[in-house]
Amino acid sequence: MVLRNVAELVTTPKGKTGRPSKALTLAQAKSLLSAAESSSLHAYVLLSLMTGIRTEEARALRWDHVVAWVEKAGAWRPVTEAGFDHERFAIYVWRADRVGGDTKTRKSRRTLELPQQAIDELRQHHARQAAQRLKAGEAWQDHGLTFCTTVGTPLDAHNVRRSFRAITKKAGLGKEWTPRELRHSFVSIMSDNGVPLETIADLVGHAGTRVTEQVYRHQLKPVITEGAGTIDTIFGDSKKKQRKKFTVGRDSQMSARSRRRIQGPGKSA
Repeated sequence: MVLRNVAELVTTPKGKTGRPSKALTLAQAKSLLSAAESSSLHAYVLLSLMTGIRTEEARALRWDHVVAWVEKAGAWRPVTEAGFDHERFAIYVWRADRVGGDTKTRKSRRTLELPQQAIDELRQHHARQAAQRLKAGEAWQDHGLTFCTTVGTPLDAHNVRRSFRAITKKAGLGKEWTPRELRHSFVSIMSDNGVPLETIADLVGHAGTRVTEQVYRHQLKPVITEGAGTIDTIFGDSKKKQRKKFTVGRDSQMSARSRRRIQGPGKSA
């Protein structure tokens, strides 16, 4: 029988204090996007910055969760079926590169309409990936992922961080940045441009504003417009379009806050 807890005799090492997350300014964000243009991570960086999705959600995004609004059908259809010859697109953020493959919380599941620059870049990224697939031939492993290696396999989180730091260095921002700070930057830029806290909480997949305030308190500023349309304005997209109101079923009876999300068929946003 052991009469004492021998674990108490062990001197445990002291952990390092984590570095507080930081956010890019709008000018820095534009420099980053410019520096990323020659990188294979360009679409990954742009989508993360312009939608605020978590880096593990970006790594798990599949092409069948990139959807187009098909006018004739009056419904969202995966680009794997509908192609990119449409005007409106969205992503179903229903998966993450986590144990079990689900998002961080159930409330994190959401459907986000895409700003025009993200649409344009994903269209080009899809074409580049098709060329990579042909080049890889039998070596290609089809996982249906939007962002993957040159042979179709899932991206490694460490390799993403390393490539991202190469981009920030090229942009003149140094190497002390991580991909998750694209999400912080999204919150900061949206807040700077008058987007209400409630809308930001919806866009980043928080159950309410309290979590958003706690996690992103350094990025939030006192607050008016919304997601995809606001990003197009902020980043100066030249193809400004009048976005149509979208309703599904009883959506017209929903509250104003609920309508900020686009409901996917059979799924909780």
